[in-house]
Amino acid sequence: MYFTDRGIEELQARRGEEEVSLDWLAEQLRTFVDLHPEFEVPVERLATWLARLDDEDE
Repeated sequence: MYFTDRGIEELQARRGEEEVSLDWLAEQLRTFVDLHPEFEVPVERLATWLARLDDEDE
């Protein structure tokens, strides 16, 4: 188990039943980066990866 799995498991346990829009998620990611600019690159990579999930080239 990776260390990050704990955060993912907490997210799933606390909010797993909720439905959210991608607009809401994008706004939360922007807020997070505003508060924690040192995480800009990982958040950008995650957002890009999520945006391109259906791309067959990758």
